[in-house]
Amino acid sequence: MSADPTSPRPFAGFPVAALGFYAGLEADNSKAYWTDHKTQWENEVREPMLALVDALADEFGEAKLFRPNRDIRFSADKSPYKTHLGAFVASEPGSGYYVEINASGLRAGGGFRAHSTAQTANLRRAVDASASGLQLESLLDGLRRKQFEVHGEKVRTTPRGYAADHPRIETLRHKELMVIRDFGDPEWLATKRALTRVRETWRAIRPLNEWVAEHVGGA
Repeated sequence: MSADPTSPRPFAGFPVAALGFYAGLEADNSKAYWTDHKTQWENEVREPMLALVDALADEFGEAKLFRPNRDIRFSADKSPYKTHLGAFVASEPGSGYYVEINASGLRAGGGFRAHSTAQTANLRRAVDASASGLQLESLLDGLRRKQFEVHGEKVRTTPRGYAADHPRIETLRHKELMVIRDFGDPEWLATKRALTRVRETWRAIRPLNEWVAEHVGGA
């Protein structure tokens, strides 16, 4: 599902009802709840998200909204619906921008999500190299100071081929590298200011995505 160029109305924020919908879904993740509240999801969750990513498209590109249904084929958790709505813009190869609304509020971020072992190997080589590795650490330190948290799957031990006392061992453990800023439910969430905050967030992580494009690529 992608952003509709004929978005029904300009973005005006995420209403309180959007968070309420997901709070209810967390309590009753059932087809009956979804059916009874589908109109609320369409009007108070999906429509504002479409309007948000539509407003960001000129600068960042077209977004894809994730499906609300969970893939439960291989999961012990058979809950049929995701308890959030996320949207993603693919930018540089292997990286992009993300935004999400859930019962707790708003999250935004992005970065590199590995699609192959070759990408992870490229990431680690770049982290290991002095110039590119120090550049990445500087980028990550700057993002942490802006209240971003660093996420991404990583190994608990030392990656094969690298020393346990490597000066960037914590970053080397990552198989993928993403940053997220969790805004929660501030007063401005139901206003146009939410668009400004997401735009600022995505701009802040653009240098990280550019680093990924240069050193990791889409292998």
